[in-house]
Amino acid sequence: MELTGKQLIAGREVSSTSDSFQADNPATGRTLEPAFFEATTAEIDEAVAAALEAFDSFKSKRAEARADFLDAIADETLALGDEFLERTAAETGYPLARCSAERDRAINHTRQFANLIREGSWLDARIDLPDLTRKPIPKPDVRSLMQPLGPVAVFGASNFPIAISVLGADTMSAFASGCPVVVKGHPAHPGTCELAARAIYTAAEKARMPAGVFSLIQGRSHEVGTALVQHPDITAAAFTGSLAGGRALFDIANQRPVPIPFYAEMGSVNPLFILPGALKSRASKIADGFVAALTQGNGQFCTNPGLVLGNKSEDWARFSELVKEKVMAVAPATMLHAGIHSAYRSGIESRCENEALKVLGHSSENADDDKLEAAAYLFETTQQGLADDPTLLDELFGPCSTLVSCDGLEDMVAVAKSLKGSLSVTIHATEEDLANQKELISILQTKTGRLIFNGYPVGLEVCHSIHHGGPYPATTHSHYTSVGTRAIERFVRPICYQDWPNSMLPIELQDANPRGVFRLLNGQRTRDEVVF
Repeated sequence: MELTGKQLIAGREVSSTSDSFQADNPATGRTLEPAFFEATTAEIDEAVAAALEAFDSFKSKRAEARADFLDAIADETLALGDEFLERTAAETGYPLARCSAERDRAINHTRQFANLIREGSWLDARIDLPDLTRKPIPKPDVRSLMQPLGPVAVFGASNFPIAISVLGADTMSAFASGCPVVVKGHPAHPGTCELAARAIYTAAEKARMPAGVFSLIQGRSHEVGTALVQHPDITAAAFTGSLAGGRALFDIANQRPVPIPFYAEMGSVNPLFILPGALKSRASKIADGFVAALTQGNGQFCTNPGLVLGNKSEDWARFSELVKEKVMAVAPATMLHAGIHSAYRSGIESRCENEALKVLGHSSENADDDKLEAAAYLFETTQQGLADDPTLLDELFGPCSTLVSCDGLEDMVAVAKSLKGSLSVTIHATEEDLANQKELISILQTKTGRLIFNGYPVGLEVCHSIHHGGPYPATTHSHYTSVGTRAIERFVRPICYQDWPNSMLPIELQDANPRGVFRLLNGQRTRDEVVF
């Protein structure tokens, strides 16, 4: 499939006359064809206008029709074949196996959303029947369910060019809810974005969806994203990326004349606590798992474990030495793009100069800057070192972590209290350890969206129960997840119908319950029809 570099608006190729940019292969430095163009204000307006025009038709489609659309997207994504994976690998430096696994994740997640909306319970349909004999005021007939918000803006992530981008959960959950989507592609992998967009267009045509249900705009400048979030007809936005970028767009979303929900997932330090029982019984196994998690994908995961805490002891010293040896054996690898590489190098240089830190170990091989390679780094400090320099609690995106030596479990509690919001917190412990550390666990529950026992944060299970979120600054709204089927809740709001004619109600609220969805009927969860 030939790439054009054009904006793809409501199924049409729109030629731009604005500034252009090109993707680079981070491993070779080679510039990739073709040139892509900065979306103009007029093109952004056109994309959002098409989404708004499509909204009424799209949200009115039967749930089965929207589910068929999602299944068609999954089919068309697979039909892109090796060309899609090869372009993704060229734009990111990822191996083909990683790209294939990410494509499979996106396809499976898309099908999960299709099945979710077929089943229907996500609508949270509720019915409270009337009682006209109630005194002193008769009780009305009150019914409610979730309805879609309107056009949604989605920002592609740099580290997941398939699964958190054009084909990611943000886009698919918005489609599942009945919202049209305008995606701003990530400038580091615009070709991947265009190929993915074309799969959606083919699916939309086959499923007979309105053309404006999807548009892709490209751009390297901040102005493109700003204009999209500021557009008065955008009703919500989703973002995965840096704290600085997410916070800037969040502020813009809230400074609009009509503020909109802005769901940003911005990464975190993802601390790992090792309690004494676990440290004594399986230090070697924990070291293996930790270093594997730290260096997987060259550390370019928002759940990368950036802090590890343990009590000073012979077991802790042995663990530290094991981890040091394993990190030194890690070969440097190419990072996603020059911006991430530069930020990582700067962060490492700053930490090497930090008197609160000591370099415990790093990759024995030198990193090749021409290939944007990053070496793995391991630092060490104490609880007091963290307390003296709170910047050490900030994420450094890449294969870098810090071991924190604690004088006792009281130090762990002190660190836990000082933590910022995090996407994940991991505890390695025995059940006896847990029973003795209820205060620590209680504190950590307030700091994270996912609490892991004897596991590792990298390798997110994409399922109905997962929560990928957490208190600020991990996200801008800790109530919601960006992964898993609960992600659909971001793009809907409840609407209540009082004393409404049965025939004019949404089908899920009608007496007969023709779809057979679960509903809360007078406070009881049931699929039963309403009988007066």
